[in-house]
Amino acid sequence: MRVFSPDPALIVLGQHATTEKINMWRESMGLNDPIVIQYLDYMKAVFHGDFGYSYFTNTPVTDELLARLPATIELSVLAIILAAIIGIFLGVLSAVKKNSIIDNLTMTSALIGVSMPVFWLGMLLIILFSGYLHWFPSGGRIDTLMRPMDGTGFYLYDTLIIGDFEAFFNALEHAILPAVTLAGYSMAIITRMTRSSMLDILHQDYIRTARAKGLSAVSVIGKHAFRNALLPIVTVIGLQFGSLLSGSILTETVFAWPGIGSYSVECILRSDFPVIQAVVLIIAVIFVVMNLLVDLLYAALDPRVKYSEESA
Repeated sequence: MRVFSPDPALIVLGQHATTEKINMWRESMGLNDPIVIQYLDYMKAVFHGDFGYSYFTNTPVTDELLARLPATIELSVLAIILAAIIGIFLGVLSAVKKNSIIDNLTMTSALIGVSMPVFWLGMLLIILFSGYLHWFPSGGRIDTLMRPMDGTGFYLYDTLIIGDFEAFFNALEHAILPAVTLAGYSMAIITRMTRSSMLDILHQDYIRTARAKGLSAVSVIGKHAFRNALLPIVTVIGLQFGSLLSGSILTETVFAWPGIGSYSVECILRSDFPVIQAVVLIIAVIFVVMNLLVDLLYAALDPRVKYSEESA
């Protein structure tokens, strides 16, 4: 962005700013230094916990992001819960009913979910459920008069903890459409992975043995098959959660959701480099942390991981 984006000095100071003012502003922000020097200065500041200041609000980037990060996390958590529950259910059902009408419909729906652009799905949902049916709001997080004044920034949690159920349901209504939109792609991926993993397990010898012993279908599928098929599913869910945090940019823009996604779009359009760099860094850290958590979950889900540790 520092190479190809419009000069932020012209955006901040305006088109009628003098050359002298532009050079003074660029010098004060370190933009006249070579790119390599700018990068080294930025990394040095990051290691000291300093992400710089926004060019436009002149406030610390950390404060700007902390004010918006709860909205993005809240939306992503709702989306991944929705995607995991529905995706796993459809994937298991599709594997059990292999080559049936249910399987074909599920896989067709998953293909559509993978192929459909997020912003287009969001606009369709707004037209249908907000424009025609008037079931849900078309944007925002909560009605202005119901917004909690103090709290964590997670509106669903804040309104529930103080017992304001009217505000809680209002916030939930605002979150449903963006959560469904954001969950669409992940739901399709989880469905396909669950089906594939379950089909591999259902053909194993110990599944045939369990059925030969007279165990019920629910016990065979739930206790024996699904638990052993869970590792690749957990991996996909963890990676998809990281993707939701970064993919929320389009969803937040369509639904005017005040998170770091929509804020990033604003900063990209006005070349606010410190904010964009901090957002990219945060997303990268989240991906790393989610991969670590998935690896740690393996020990709880797969006894063979514990056995290998004990033998080592």
